[in-house]
Amino acid sequence: MAFFMFANYYFFNLKAKHPKPKPSAPIGIFDSGIGGLTVANAIKARMPLERIIYFGDTAHLPYGDKAPGSIKNYSLKIAEFLFSQGCKIIVIACNTASSIAYDHVKNNIGEKCPVLDVISPVVDKVSRSKKMKKIGVIGTRATIRSGEYANQLVNVNRDLEVVSVATPLLAPMIEEGFFNNNISRTVINSYLSKPRLKNIDALILACTHYPLIKPEISEYYNGKVWIVDSAEIVASRIHSILNARKLLCTKRSGDHHFYISDYTSSFEKSTKIFFEGKLKLEHLDLWK
Repeated sequence: MAFFMFANYYFFNLKAKHPKPKPSAPIGIFDSGIGGLTVANAIKARMPLERIIYFGDTAHLPYGDKAPGSIKNYSLKIAEFLFSQGCKIIVIACNTASSIAYDHVKNNIGEKCPVLDVISPVVDKVSRSKKMKKIGVIGTRATIRSGEYANQLVNVNRDLEVVSVATPLLAPMIEEGFFNNNISRTVINSYLSKPRLKNIDALILACTHYPLIKPEISEYYNGKVWIVDSAEIVASRIHSILNARKLLCTKRSGDHHFYISDYTSSFEKSTKIFFEGKLKLEHLDLWK
């Protein structure tokens, strides 16, 4: 009897401590910089009534050259902040953080709030295509070193050949606004001409910055290679998760809010590209 009374007390208080969020609650997204804005923009296009709270950790970008322990600490701190803002789902809109810190974040706050990475939805999508034989992956050093894409893809389909190339200059280049010009084309072509990427059927853009240079990458391959970016794929997965939990917003309940850990003009400019009008952009140092 005492056990059942304790169990009822425990589960009652667990529900009280972590009540189910309302559909009007925001979607939390974070990245090291502007890359996650491509995911935020896809969410806005797919679910225009949803409110977004975005955190760009510009003080620590790029994550690709940081130690795994640092990436885990940054990611958990930001995820905890987004949860404190009442977010109904948290999206790690960074491939480096997804490959290194996803389990760490999920293990710490996953019971309180669903956490989604940007890798597993892409793996699910690509692995369904029976026409794919050789898959190329480009991303930061940390993402490629983790081997997450190759491991997950081969676990689903052992017949796939997966080749990975680290492209460390691309994210900083994009962060500084160098894309769709001669400089970006030279750097992109230098990476894509690597022998390992020869005769690929698909190229996974394993960094959320890279959709900003997707037209240049498509131009290099003349439309003969499937260029896979995570933005729309992740937005579709978020829609499915929220729909299953009956948490899709049915009426707009406020403005988007953008936080940055250090001010950069490129972040503000890039945000205005995707989100028109007056922006709520706020500097917030979580590590003070």
